[in-house]
Amino acid sequence: MDLKALVFHEFGGPEVLQINEVTDPAIVAGSVVVRTRAIGLNFADIYRRRGNYHLAGKAPWILGYEGAGIVERVGEGVEGIRVGDRVGFADAPYANAELVSVSADRVIPLPPDVSFEMAAAILLQGLTAHYLANDSYPVRAGDEVLVHAAAGGVGQLLIQLCKLKGARVLGLTSSEEKREVALAAGADEVLLYEDGADRDWASRARDWSRDGNGVNVVYDSVGTTLMDSFAAVRMKGSVVFYGMAGGNPPSVDPRFLMDSSKTLTGGDLWNHVTTREERVRRSSELFADLSAGRLRLDIPRIFALSDGADAHRLMESRLSTGKIVLVP
Repeated sequence: MDLKALVFHEFGGPEVLQINEVTDPAIVAGSVVVRTRAIGLNFADIYRRRGNYHLAGKAPWILGYEGAGIVERVGEGVEGIRVGDRVGFADAPYANAELVSVSADRVIPLPPDVSFEMAAAILLQGLTAHYLANDSYPVRAGDEVLVHAAAGGVGQLLIQLCKLKGARVLGLTSSEEKREVALAAGADEVLLYEDGADRDWASRARDWSRDGNGVNVVYDSVGTTLMDSFAAVRMKGSVVFYGMAGGNPPSVDPRFLMDSSKTLTGGDLWNHVTTREERVRRSSELFADLSAGRLRLDIPRIFALSDGADAHRLMESRLSTGKIVLVP
């Protein structure tokens, strides 16, 4: 049986994306086949479409790693998952299709009150925010936290998780519109990267801290801002580097870390969700906070899978502030 998928045959802009018929994914031992109802769009999809990331195999390529839907087939040896189950996943390739094969250890059960669209909107970014606030730097009550790209999907969730822990949060973003989004997410204050002020944002972040010496931790997903992040953090503070949205970061001399008594920590989601138990535990905490109203998630912007090129254009424009979800 053939099914529809959003594919591309060459690297390039959004115009290379098209809907094609592809082969039905075979059911294999230890996996399930999910009929997708919602698919999360992430910047990694844009990087792959452009050719910035290595892609295995030959064209046509299918993007997508995150989504939610209904289990349609169950492979041999799979326990605890049945046909008809509502599930999500955050790391299964070729998700931009009507059917996707998902390894059973990556299947996340969905509570009845979490929609497919909300699951596809929160899983990847929510799991990222969760390990950042709990593992890379365990935020404590009273901490002062600086969040880069505060109006983005991870940024908004990270603000909320830090506030739930009793932290004081400063956001950084690029426009007044995005500043309002970050404030609505719960940031105590939000600075603009460039606002015509005489002082740079790192100086303003230090001034914002209670004693003027800087924040306890900076979560940096931009990359090129890394040294300014160090300038904003206090002595014995930490910078958590977990993304390169602005480009490659500068090299950091270990002597600088020693002399300043500051810590640089790298963060990657897949080093923190190495088992199904980890995925389910962290996801369950996110779902519980979402259902109880402790965590707020804006309604995602919905595009039909066939309009995937338009969804990519919107994300690339950086004008969107919430999650973009594709629906087959």
